[in-house]
Amino acid sequence: MPATSQPDPSRRRRTYRLLAAAATLATAGAMAAALPADAHDSQHGKPLPSRYQDVQLLSFNDLHGNLEPPSGSSGRVTELQADGTTKTIDAGGVEYLATHLREARKGNAYSITAAGGDMVGASPLISGLFHDEPTVEALNKLDLDVTSVGNHEFDEGAKELSRLQYGGCHPTAGCYTDEEFEGADFPYLAANVLDDKTGRPILKPYWVWKKKDVKIGFIGVTLEDTPGVVSAEGVKGLKFKDEVETINKYAKVLQRQGVKSIVALIHEGGQPASGAYNYNCDSPGAGDGISGPIVDIAKNITPSVDALVTGHTHAAYVCTIPDPAGKPRMVTSAASFGRLYTDTTLTYDRFTGDIARTAVKSANHVVTRTVAKAPDMTELIGKWNTLAAPIGNRAIGYISADIPNTGTESPMGDLIADAQLAYGKGLDPETDLALMNPGGVRAGLTYAAKGTEGDGVVTYAEGFTVQPFSNTVNLQDFTGAQLIQVLKEQVSGTNASSPKILQPSANLTYTLDLTKTGADRVVTDSIKVNGTAVDPAATYRIATNSFLAGGGDGFTTLGQGTGDLVGTDDLTALEQYLTANSSAGSPIAPPVANRITIVK
Repeated sequence: MPATSQPDPSRRRRTYRLLAAAATLATAGAMAAALPADAHDSQHGKPLPSRYQDVQLLSFNDLHGNLEPPSGSSGRVTELQADGTTKTIDAGGVEYLATHLREARKGNAYSITAAGGDMVGASPLISGLFHDEPTVEALNKLDLDVTSVGNHEFDEGAKELSRLQYGGCHPTAGCYTDEEFEGADFPYLAANVLDDKTGRPILKPYWVWKKKDVKIGFIGVTLEDTPGVVSAEGVKGLKFKDEVETINKYAKVLQRQGVKSIVALIHEGGQPASGAYNYNCDSPGAGDGISGPIVDIAKNITPSVDALVTGHTHAAYVCTIPDPAGKPRMVTSAASFGRLYTDTTLTYDRFTGDIARTAVKSANHVVTRTVAKAPDMTELIGKWNTLAAPIGNRAIGYISADIPNTGTESPMGDLIADAQLAYGKGLDPETDLALMNPGGVRAGLTYAAKGTEGDGVVTYAEGFTVQPFSNTVNLQDFTGAQLIQVLKEQVSGTNASSPKILQPSANLTYTLDLTKTGADRVVTDSIKVNGTAVDPAATYRIATNSFLAGGGDGFTTLGQGTGDLVGTDDLTALEQYLTANSSAGSPIAPPVANRITIVK
């Protein structure tokens, strides 16, 4: 159905933000804007509003259903100190995010809260087990006003995204409580996601925030390459259009409606030169410290857009990247998992109806855990944890130390690949090796107990956080030449500028020479399976997850396998491996992560 004919979900409970000012008030506001700030209404003696009005824009992105404080490195941020050193700070958790946002809003009569996509998807058990209804409930309580869709909003397809927006019980799982799920109070914006049949956006393309005589338009888009990073089933029947063209199109639509102050919510981002959240990416010049897709996007979006809230890369930055007219424009991202929020001051000019860009200020702030927890969030987490506990608290294995998911080759990625190889051999003894996509390794396993399970115990909930997608383990046959091509696709084609290094099972080894460029970075003569050089003419049976088996992440060759055999879900494979290879008295050790020899 066309976005224009769909009811705005935020009308249900916060209609005051959407009410248009009466024409007489708008006229009075415009007149007042043209007068000195201390002018008075001659008839009633009331002060007229100032020409300029500061509007607070609070924003965050890539929450991914992390209602509870994330564990390990996922729950920390790095802060750059005045002396050049860094320190880490524990951060995240919606109990704390709610407190920080509510404190930040105090004293700001004009305040908007917006998000840059991936609010759900790849979520921990407390949210993912219930198809992310708990996260939508939490976002409603956070008074989120608007968000763009991200690629992960399509993990379960457009129909499920529509349910998250408009409510209703899950079509197969049903209702989880005695109350029907009401959906999001805030609009999801999907300007560049079109229904293949109608050619129209599947959700609202834009939304206008209004308070008295101040109005700001928001346009929401996700990355054009969403089909390359989401399963084919999730984007079935959809078209994803260019981000810049879409934003420029709807900026004109908003301007024709008299909305001249515009913010773009873009689920695409960049990489700053430093991982510190407070790094100055405008040094030595505007935008010099950031690279990646968002740079070209920002440089080409029409100057009529006043600020960009971005996401996807899970990086933290507050940069001023010049617009096509050469004028500085704020581009922000608040890392991920609710560890940061961005506070931006937009100075609205009542005389022009536009943002005075020279006055825009912005900064990222840490969601520290030193503040009081928001009681309503504690109650929400408790409710859903009670429902999840019988499943989530079950022990599935034991580890002797942290198994992180960081690094080009990560110990957690290696462990998953080993588990999928073992599972594959159980299905078919002819299985030769396994490959795991790095983006599917959503977290590591921590040795320290998260609850009452005890140190070193891996619970089902922790495993779910690592692998939340419910992909199946698939077996396919490839020639040795195809295997070589798969490894080269890690660093060439669509992955040339941002390599995606597959996590290998223990019996696959090779050298990655980062001093070279493109496909040459994979040293062909070094590729070995079980210590023997790969034979281009031989057949190899490879275990992957269903996302990779469909050619996801730019691995088109993996979509060309034969002899398909589909097994159980990937989390079950990990569970079976941990159960078979660890015990309380003999926990499993983290893999050394030395299967790929990296030359720098």
